Amino acid sequence: MYPRSPLESIRKFHNELTLLRRDLHANPEMGFKELRTSGIVAGALEALGIEVHRGIGQTGVVGVIEGKKTDSGRMVGLRADMDALPITEENEMAHCSVQSGLMHACGHDGHTAILLGAAKYLAENRNFNGKAVLIFQPAEEGLGGAKAMLSDGLFEKFPCDQIYALHNWPALPAGVIGINPGPMMAASDRFEIKIHGRGGHGAHPYQTIDPIIVAAQLITALQTIVSRNIHPVESAVLSFGHIQAGSPAAPSVIPSHVTLIGTVRTFSDEVQKTVESRMRKIIASTAEAFGATAEINYQRQYPATINTNKEANFLADVATELFGADHVVRDLIPSMGSEDFSYMLQQKPGAYFRLGQGGAEQGKLLHNPKFDFNDEVIPVGSALFAALVERSMPLEQKQ
Repeated sequence: MYPRSPLESIRKFHNELTLLRRDLHANPEMGFKELRTSGIVAGALEALGIEVHRGIGQTGVVGVIEGKKTDSGRMVGLRADMDALPITEENEMAHCSVQSGLMHACGHDGHTAILLGAAKYLAENRNFNGKAVLIFQPAEEGLGGAKAMLSDGLFEKFPCDQIYALHNWPALPAGVIGINPGPMMAASDRFEIKIHGRGGHGAHPYQTIDPIIVAAQLITALQTIVSRNIHPVESAVLSFGHIQAGSPAAPSVIPSHVTLIGTVRTFSDEVQKTVESRMRKIIASTAEAFGATAEINYQRQYPATINTNKEANFLADVATELFGADHVVRDLIPSMGSEDFSYMLQQKPGAYFRLGQGGAEQGKLLHNPKFDFNDEVIPVGSALFAALVERSMPLEQKQ
């Protein structure tokens, strides 16, 4: 038989986790600079008698908890990210960031507290046969901390059989679990286009090769890739986030160069290849048509986050057992955002799920200067993490 739900046990130290989470919120640290945060994490794990490994992926921390039995030989990994964002907080609560220009605007402070809550419960009970591997990851926000941990031999040192991670989600009601057996988040690619023309006087444009005109044509033409080259049931996004040309102090000057920077989001390798190939052809031919030249630097950053079916359905079943079917969404719509947990899922079966925290209706969205993690859902996340370990590695096989 399975042990009872860990939820009630974890609620007994909810206040302790809340205080810890708010301390982390007040003291945010950027990726690969989480020295204070990783120190707090390591200290908390050591105080629980947990085996601790520091410095994996620079500032990453891994804790290993042995169950009452370990003869199953199994390992289950649980991952939480720790880094903050370069955003100036606009909240006024007592635990606001004390670091100018930095804040936990994505809830990684909450994720860290949740995994520490699971750690405390698992260390105190150890109702499983195997080892729980607690992965506190640095630098998720665009710096590839997961890849750094993998490069440091994460899964060679801790050969997990399956791995799980969560992210808070303001668009879901507090306490609701969202999962999808398949794509959860998109691949994230970055592109930079440089257009080279011939500058001159704005009053004599016929003497120039105007790169701004080329840029305008490209912005329009590249949007047709999604609408005309990608199958309607597939998903893709191509967005421009930066345009640089000329000087606002010189409106009569046609510049010689324009730079366009943006992002491409896709779920499948085939769609990703199609978008990149079409971009290269359209950019070259459009520039040539106007007598200009152009090149693109296309960088594939995070791959798509794809849950494995077995682990995603298992997670949904465990969440339903703990919280009820009305608190589990099994077919959550994938996000076009990206996540470097994808690197771990490329090496191990597992699942990435959403923990609803509400707030979207008030505009408290991720990466917003007024965002704050909802402390009420900490025990929910901790309990699901802990139950995944207990149900994956039961002390006795279910009859």
